[in-house]
Amino acid sequence: MSITFKIEESNVIKGVWIIVPSISIDNRGAIWTSYISTALKKFIPVGLSFKHDKFSKSKKNVLRGIHGDEKTWKLVTCVFGEIEQVVVDMRKQSDTYLKWQKFLINENNQCLILLPPNIGNAFYVKTDQAVYHYKLAYKGDYFDEKRQFSVKWNDRRIGIKWPISNPILSERDK
Repeated sequence: MSITFKIEESNVIKGVWIIVPSISIDNRGAIWTSYISTALKKFIPVGLSFKHDKFSKSKKNVLRGIHGDEKTWKLVTCVFGEIEQVVVDMRKQSDTYLKWQKFLINENNQCLILLPPNIGNAFYVKTDQAVYHYKLAYKGDYFDEKRQFSVKWNDRRIGIKWPISNPILSERDK
């Protein structure tokens, strides 16, 4: 089994990277690698490394986000089920401020998205259930909810085309 990644920068938002791993499939199922430091370390600043992982299990029609902060790099994917992953440029000085890009991620393509700081992260669950994985890199302590930015999922300035008009939302996301 060969461990390779197809890596390309977003053509919409500079600094966002799309990473597609090689997937080996046989009569038992599938196996793939989601992270190898030597292959991906050149995409995050020198001296920074991934510190912790988080998982989110959600049911159909859940929409999480748009969240982010000023220092955290995130490597995100859906390991089970299917989601619409959305990234939003929240860097006010950026040429692509408030631009967004959508990716379909599922257990068959295992696409990973690397988000730099100040990029909003959101996803919508399309299947009965989905398991979402975050790998986080930052200096110092982790910025949890109280120090993160939140942007309303249907903010008209951004204009994301979600597949639903009444998703299941947290109080924070309403």
